[in-house]
Amino acid sequence: MPLRLPERSAWAGDSAVSGVPSKLIILGQVSGAAGVKGWIRVYSHTKPRENIVNFDTWILRLNDIDQHVILEGNECRGKSVLVKVQGTDDRDSALRLVGAEIAVERDSLPPCGPGEYYWADLEGLEVRAIAGQSLGHIDYLFSTGVHDVMVIAGDRERLIPFVLEEIVCEVDISGGFLVVNWDPDF
Repeated sequence: MPLRLPERSAWAGDSAVSGVPSKLIILGQVSGAAGVKGWIRVYSHTKPRENIVNFDTWILRLNDIDQHVILEGNECRGKSVLVKVQGTDDRDSALRLVGAEIAVERDSLPPCGPGEYYWADLEGLEVRAIAGQSLGHIDYLFSTGVHDVMVIAGDRERLIPFVLEEIVCEVDISGGFLVVNWDPDF
């Protein structure tokens, strides 16, 4: 299953390659230093949490400054994910990264399988009832443990479970909408 991304998962960034704005996806945050050799402790939004280390480079954003970093190593210890970033060789340099958001460009995420979607790709889509009425746009999603839930911003806020086939009838990311089996008055 692809990475499950956190609610409100995207920022706009600049792609160094094409000059075209690229969507950056937040995967987690640097939560602390680990030891004295420059390792950092990472809070991961991905499921499973170890998926955050499946990228060769990250973009760390701290105080509105983006820094591209290369991962040198990683370890998973229980619920902790530890990472060694190139050029961070002591505890003091690791501590300077605490609080940084960890992101990657959307294009670097692996493709989804049939019926799988990244939250970041669903956010912003128009939500239509089967009869064609617009219910609003997906503001963000969250997980309840049983189902993911779409928060729809429109004439009023709606919470609609993301359950394929039963509630979500059609997803058209390129068309910018999805269709739900949902009473517009509810």
